Amino acid sequence: MINVNDFKTGMTIQFDGNIYTILEFQHVKPGKGAAFVRTKLKNLRTGSTTEYTFNSATKVELARIERKPMQYLYSTGDDYTFMNMEDYSQIDINKSNLGDDVKYLKENLDVDITFFEGEMLGLSLPDKIEMEVVTTEPGVKGNTTSSAMKDATLETGYTIKVPLFINEGEKILISTKDGKYVSRA
Repeated sequence: MINVNDFKTGMTIQFDGNIYTILEFQHVKPGKGAAFVRTKLKNLRTGSTTEYTFNSATKVELARIERKPMQYLYSTGDDYTFMNMEDYSQIDINKSNLGDDVKYLKENLDVDITFFEGEMLGLSLPDKIEMEVVTTEPGVKGNTTSSAMKDATLETGYTIKVPLFINEGEKILISTKDGKYVSRA
């Protein structure tokens, strides 16, 4: 148990039957009344963020989160198989637990998976991923406007906007934060 006055950004706590990461916190000591701590918390199970105010005398349970380096191997139906890079054990994770991260998963991709007491909480992808363009329309010669974009389907089936000079078979870098084209690989 820790006191809310000892909060730090990035700390993981158990509160109200959920697991939260502290995104922001502020100690407030008004002129009248007791001091309190205003926080912004991210629920690690649902991904939602909430603001909560704690009395300064409140104690909460610290949550021990475990990050394991894993490698994505393959998918069968709605199950995605990952291999633990330390002991080579394999786990299957359902597509519903992965959410939108599925569109970035390609074979042999190294990821970090976070666990809390054996429960899978989330997947941490690299900031940028190299993907191959499978289908796109050919660029038109003479059309050199830098802001012109066209659709391209990547090897995972995900469709993004790319500049006109990108052709089929090229490798590009995409951002996993917003799913946009970054550069040629």
